[in-house]
Amino acid sequence: MINISGSLDNVNLDDDAFVDGVPHETFALLRQVSPVHWTRWKGGDGYWSITRYNDILNVLKDWKRFTSERGANLENWDGDQSIARRSMLEMDPPRHTSLRKIVSMDFSPRAVARYESFVRDITKTIVEQTLKKREFDFVDQFAAQIPMRVFARIMGVPEEDTEKLIAWGDELMGNTDPEVTEVTMYSEESEKYRLYPFRNPAALKVFEYGRWLRRHKWDEPRQDVLTKLAHADVEGRSLMDWEFDNMFLLLITAGHETTRQAIVHGVEALIRHPDQIRRLQNDASLMQTAVEEILRWATPILHFRRTVKEDVELHGKKLRAGDKVVLWFISGNRDEEIFPDPFYFDVGRAPNEHLTFGKVGVHYCLGAYLARLEIRVVFEELLPYLHRFELAGKPVRMRSNFTHGIRFMPVKVVTD
Repeated sequence: MINISGSLDNVNLDDDAFVDGVPHETFALLRQVSPVHWTRWKGGDGYWSITRYNDILNVLKDWKRFTSERGANLENWDGDQSIARRSMLEMDPPRHTSLRKIVSMDFSPRAVARYESFVRDITKTIVEQTLKKREFDFVDQFAAQIPMRVFARIMGVPEEDTEKLIAWGDELMGNTDPEVTEVTMYSEESEKYRLYPFRNPAALKVFEYGRWLRRHKWDEPRQDVLTKLAHADVEGRSLMDWEFDNMFLLLITAGHETTRQAIVHGVEALIRHPDQIRRLQNDASLMQTAVEEILRWATPILHFRRTVKEDVELHGKKLRAGDKVVLWFISGNRDEEIFPDPFYFDVGRAPNEHLTFGKVGVHYCLGAYLARLEIRVVFEELLPYLHRFELAGKPVRMRSNFTHGIRFMPVKVVTD
């Protein structure tokens, strides 16, 4: 059980509140006494925190009253930014639907099923390489490697370029952590990059690299996602440069960071719950429910934002047009009304209708089936060894209220 304490006057959900772990006590307090709560933010005007599972679902379904087009995270956008930085993530139908259709078939259940063979080959190689070391950083040397190599294969990116894509993605997703990037979102220096995603210079490197790939795929088409983007026909025209740039960057960050963090949090949870490792080793049929519990437990993206389009009332609070609304997936995934004993890590939990991929609405995660496949294969390949894993130090968490990130997690593999 979580201890519900504290005052609503002292609610802090800024990035620094997540350095030592998710402030679950704060979320539990909000769910109980203020499920729609006006929350101060150090980066500017405040926002409404939505913390109960069913309220989050209702907002996700209602894109007509809660728009994505003014940004998906807390940053305020002006008119220029809303044009230059808008990706599929920051669009409503019908534009969102048109762009999503370009690549949706490559991430369908049928397509993803065809990827299992090479996902397993990649995973087996990484398992073999890392377990020889006996002690290593699980984030950098294991979890970061698999999703990006899978991404490279599906997208048509040269495998030798995966390391720089990982580095750029880290800077972008860690844009509020000075230990990850030299240009944080709140710094004066970031003003130079205000028209680029995450207000970060790494976006320029991703754009330049993506444009090089686009030219290459135009001249030498292949059966891959990047060729589809390069040759896409959207409403009778090709993708504009800014559309291609932002979509390529979105696929890199979303396709890598979230799966990596789910794997990291899953291994940490199993190390801390050895009884659950034994359950999996004794009953392989639990692996599918274990994947869903890992996704619920990890919640790699802590929140997504919407903006109110017309005045609406929710739990007695008047939300005005233009107000920011933050959907705390991490809170919904611990909602006591939905998940019995939500702070217990249970590989056999069923049902487990978590919010990690959005669950409902037009923005349901495009890569959900691929992420599930990767996580399942990783833990199937790790399962014979997991009982030998130990933490070799305290995991270092990212300073972010957007990404549930672990930057460094030393592990050691002991002998039987």
